Amino acid sequence: MATTMQEKDVRSRVLALLTEIAPDIDPATIDPKRELRDQVDFDSMDRLHFAVAISEAFHLDIPEQDYAQLGALQTACEYVQRRSGGS
Repeated sequence: MATTMQEKDVRSRVLALLTEIAPDIDPATIDPKRELRDQVDFDSMDRLHFAVAISEAFHLDIPEQDYAQLGALQTACEYVQRRSGGS
């Protein structure tokens, strides 16, 4: 049960960061499994800013090679959960 709440909290925070980076994004229209760049105007600079925002919000060191894992909402949330609670 605590994990479910943690998952909801992570998703909520990641989604809030996403809309701060790209305010024109309507969170209700985001398909969490699809790459953001395929759904909205989300370029490589947006991805960089998104990675930095996630890094700061969750106190994670995110190596550049991991940025691809932040390309979709679901994979970004899974990445944060794995890095912050997993090991």
